[in-house]
Amino acid sequence: MFEFLQPANRLAERLVRPFESLFLLATRLYVAWQFLKSGWLKVASWENTLFLFQEEYRTPLLPPALAAVAGTAAELVFPSLLIVGLASRWAAAGLFAVNLVAVASYAHVLLAEGFEAALAQHVLWGFMLLVLVVFGPGRLALDSLRAR
Repeated sequence: MFEFLQPANRLAERLVRPFESLFLLATRLYVAWQFLKSGWLKVASWENTLFLFQEEYRTPLLPPALAAVAGTAAELVFPSLLIVGLASRWAAAGLFAVNLVAVASYAHVLLAEGFEAALAQHVLWGFMLLVLVVFGPGRLALDSLRAR
């Protein structure tokens, strides 16, 4: 029925394909940077981090101190892997889980009126991480070099 669109769609695909790996690299770098900054902030002010995990965040399943260590480690290790493109799908899936736990732990604030933009950031990061899980890191990644 819409056969007349096929040549235009094929042309569009040929035009954007050279940018696919750059798009995936930019996605990896942007989302990794967001989590890496958070991890560094936690390490830089560990007393504040422990206070927040004890008093403000409501982490499920883990005691606050253990949640602080696990969350901080995840925010430092997974983004580092994403930046270089090593175990990228696993790193993206790990950060997706960290993002989910962050939203669940801080839902009492993120779901409150006036915090829609903060929640939207987590939704954006989650979507970007799922893009990386589904499509992989692209050719500009150590994963791709290892595969060759």
